Amino acid sequence: MPTVRGGGGTCVSDSLQEAVVAEESDENRTRKNGLYAGVSSELAENMLQGWADREPRDPEPVAQAGHTARRRAALSALFPGELLVIPSGTPKVRANDTDYPFRPSSDYVYLTGDQSPNGVLVLEPAQDGTHQAAAYLLPGSDRASGEFWLDYHGELWDGPRNGLTENAKLLGLDCRDVRTLGERLAAATGPIRLLRGYDAQVDTALHDKVTAERDTEFRVALSEMRLVKDDFEIADLRHACQATIRGFEDVVRVLGTDTPTLERAIEGTFFMRARIEGNDVGYSSVCAAGAHSTTLHWVRNDGEARPGDLLLLDAGVESRNLYTADVTRTLPVDGRFTPVQRKVYDAVYAAQSAGIAAVRPGAKYRDFHHAAQRVLTEHLAAWGLFGDRSVDEAYELGLYRRWTLTGTGHMIGLDVHDCAKARTELYVDGTLAAGMVLTVEPGLYFQSDDLTVPEELRGIGIRIEDDILVTEEGNENLSAALPRAADEVEAWMARLRG
Repeated sequence: MPTVRGGGGTCVSDSLQEAVVAEESDENRTRKNGLYAGVSSELAENMLQGWADREPRDPEPVAQAGHTARRRAALSALFPGELLVIPSGTPKVRANDTDYPFRPSSDYVYLTGDQSPNGVLVLEPAQDGTHQAAAYLLPGSDRASGEFWLDYHGELWDGPRNGLTENAKLLGLDCRDVRTLGERLAAATGPIRLLRGYDAQVDTALHDKVTAERDTEFRVALSEMRLVKDDFEIADLRHACQATIRGFEDVVRVLGTDTPTLERAIEGTFFMRARIEGNDVGYSSVCAAGAHSTTLHWVRNDGEARPGDLLLLDAGVESRNLYTADVTRTLPVDGRFTPVQRKVYDAVYAAQSAGIAAVRPGAKYRDFHHAAQRVLTEHLAAWGLFGDRSVDEAYELGLYRRWTLTGTGHMIGLDVHDCAKARTELYVDGTLAAGMVLTVEPGLYFQSDDLTVPEELRGIGIRIEDDILVTEEGNENLSAALPRAADEVEAWMARLRG
């Protein structure tokens, strides 16, 4: 290999010298006010020496490898003869030179089981109409080039990476160097479909070879594949729900019975459980106390949960395979509902029970929504909130929505709002089938400044949410171990507090 001379007569390879130059000039790898101006040839040469050989690894395939292979085969059958490109995505900047924790695209995870940043799954069309799948990944750091320490994301900075051979064994598919992908995409011909929006370089490389219409069809198909969960996914969602229940228990134990508890402390308590038993929270936790409970997406979590208040806690653990639970309970902070709080809570509980009972294979997706909202409308009418209008009229006109605000549930899985790009006729206008998993989460939200309701109701927000698996016989509540009825909630809180 050609060499160049560094200071003091030390020979440094061309590739290493290029890495040194890059380290000195690349704005993404250096700080304007860093303490070191550059790298001497002697230091660069020194860093190549004295490292123990890496132990060879023969890893077992990831648990979902067989499932991901079947999923890729199903995707292949939908698009014979077409090149299919699914990126994992790239890290997102949080501020300046710091990134958010990386979370790969759900479709990439669904098809590979891999969670690497910058990865790209490519399904190459074969002559027989099938596809050959390959994951383009960054291999282990190359010590000969100095990349392992000179690159800001080399292994001395970000930790060790699997080699391509190791990843091939883990994932059960061919793995190639992602740095060769640009050449492959440049040579691509024929019909191509791309999961857009996750990797700007891949999008740019294919911009004149793909169409928005075809890529939209591709995204829809990927979303619809995930409507019915397989055994691996159901088991992972079950685990996520169990971990989430333990997170709710943790929160009850830190709630003060005679002193306020910060919403941030509640958020942090649940987050610790999510990190211990899973990857992260599946979405920003809603830790809404008092009047904050009337705001559906209260994620500021900068208030206090005071004795006498209600705490609406909407939170879910995301498993290490990235499947998330989505559970809500509304808890009396001091352990006992007031009569007014219980009246509203019981109405929401009755609505949720009706909604859960409507979940079964062959039922329309909308059935559980209508069942729950109808019960809420009946309670609102009984409280006189519709004036002289009948329940039927109020329901037909949607007047109840002033206080229910949103739909009664959604699919869950790798995304908290899973399968979001599926066709409407297969989702909200579709039919439930065994293996689907969805939330049932009715609520009532009486804003503090709503003069159309009695003063005693203002500032009360209540939601109850569980994760429901559609089974051949009906349904299973995956979060059923978390009490729902008011009396059960009070007894559960008392038991946890000793």
